[in-house]
Amino acid sequence: MTRLLSRFLADYGMILVLALLCAFFSVATLSEQSPTGEAAARQVARSIEGSGGNAPRVLIVARDEASETLFATKLQSALEAGGVTVVGVAIGEPKDARAALQKLATANESLDAIACTRTTAAWRVFTDLKADFPAVGDPRLVQPTTEKWPNFLKSENLVNIANQIAVIAILAVGMTMVIIAGGIDLSVGSLIALSAVLAARLIRDYAGAEQATAVGMTVACLAAIGVCGLIGAFSSGIITLFGIPPFIVTLATMLVASGLAYLLAAGQSIYQLPDSFVWLGRGEGLWNIPNAVWLMVFLYCAAHVLMSRMRLGRYLYAVGGNREAARLSGVPVWRVLMFAYVANSLLAGLGGVIMASQLKSGSATYGNMYELYVIAAVVVGGTSLSGGQGKMFGTLIGAFTIAVIQNGMNLTNIESYTQKVVLGCVILGAVLVDKVRHGHWLGGGHRG
Repeated sequence: MTRLLSRFLADYGMILVLALLCAFFSVATLSEQSPTGEAAARQVARSIEGSGGNAPRVLIVARDEASETLFATKLQSALEAGGVTVVGVAIGEPKDARAALQKLATANESLDAIACTRTTAAWRVFTDLKADFPAVGDPRLVQPTTEKWPNFLKSENLVNIANQIAVIAILAVGMTMVIIAGGIDLSVGSLIALSAVLAARLIRDYAGAEQATAVGMTVACLAAIGVCGLIGAFSSGIITLFGIPPFIVTLATMLVASGLAYLLAAGQSIYQLPDSFVWLGRGEGLWNIPNAVWLMVFLYCAAHVLMSRMRLGRYLYAVGGNREAARLSGVPVWRVLMFAYVANSLLAGLGGVIMASQLKSGSATYGNMYELYVIAAVVVGGTSLSGGQGKMFGTLIGAFTIAVIQNGMNLTNIESYTQKVVLGCVILGAVLVDKVRHGHWLGGGHRG
């Protein structure tokens, strides 16, 4: 029983932690919620149509704001489709609502209901309608009802979490392979900046800037990603040929890539990009889910197949578990390591393109500290820093765990400095759990 419980926690413990975090922040952000826009329109329409009576006469009142204008438009369409008579739509300020009521009163037209948003229902013009506008009768105010619902579980917030973590999660795919193979790569944050700057500059200088075509932008982005891949190949060559620790090599390439990004950007942001460039970073695909999130899902599915079903995946685990034993068994160690570092750098380049697309610009400041967040996602997801152990699905859970912690702390108004302390403790805790689980404590042995 104990062994089964231990195995269950080892395989699914992080899912349980993520679920508990979601539950905690759901309770912590529970508050009164009122639907807006189209959702509010549907609710108010149902309330009016279900009130009985023959063809009720309704005045719609909303402010001149995007969500409230949408509310008024959708509500008018829904009511008219249901046989309700909409006698007018007042968009603007309280004086506009008063003018609409006065016009109805002058024409001696009665009202059965006034459909409002939560904000317009509180206007003083509706305080005593029977006394101020006796000709319109005694219409009831109909507004969206409130209900208890966590801010954390709002659909837009959940999509926002996935979109914000997309770049880190994509980079974590490559970092997982590197760490499983027994390495580490500190250059990914700087490669994000280099890729973003290089792609933006190529589009600005050679692809037509704001008039760039889809082909020109694609070529520029592929070139930027390719340069990052070459840097990864250089790093892995130094590591494998000369036996230099990857920490030192990737630290050096981190500085080189960061310096190149600043040189290419000339210390400024490059923003002369077409509006269509945001398709990858901000565009939405199926079910209104951002394209970057769909790309993240695809990459994780592909990486899972690679690591669990293909020979190369088994080689990565073998090299990370015992490099010398893998070499003696016929595993091409240097090619396996080359693949891991190049794939990691290519994904960092892709992350830079996505970030440039999200922000519609390229800057040498992008990706700052991302290497630490990426390594944290991998470690929190259960991949051992000693190499040879880890799962792609665990890395994805680790990335979302970090994203949920950050998002939840933002929603609960926890200051940024405290957030850093919490995240640091989470990372340290994940490493300690990994060491204890494998018995690497008290000088390398078990207690007792």
